[in-house]
Amino acid sequence: MTPRYTLCCAVLCFGFMTFAFAQDAVKAEPAHYKVETENTQVRVLRIHYGPHEKSVIHSHPASVAEYLSDGAIKFNDASGRTQDATAKKGQVLYTAAQTHYPENTSDASFDAIVIELKGEQPASQ
Repeated sequence: MTPRYTLCCAVLCFGFMTFAFAQDAVKAEPAHYKVETENTQVRVLRIHYGPHEKSVIHSHPASVAEYLSDGAIKFNDASGRTQDATAKKGQVLYTAAQTHYPENTSDASFDAIVIELKGEQPASQ
């Protein structure tokens, strides 16, 4: 094997391992994620990011989120893709299971409630 081939394989494996082993949000980011309540069907998280705070890579199952404040968020995934989003206070949305590391790109704090769904995961919508 050539050194270049070996390096490429190592980089790809590391990227897939990072994606595959991304931690639960509460374990990975206890400063940003707090469990409000949990049962066999759902787990409710309170999310708080200060101005310009970033996260580390973590996972969520399919979820329903309600934004408690306006905000600007950049969602980054393990492959390096980014998606900018604008949150409006009171907005509610469904998201399929995902692995990401968000970043509050706003000068203000950002807060949300996320209801993570347990059991069989719904199809992406």
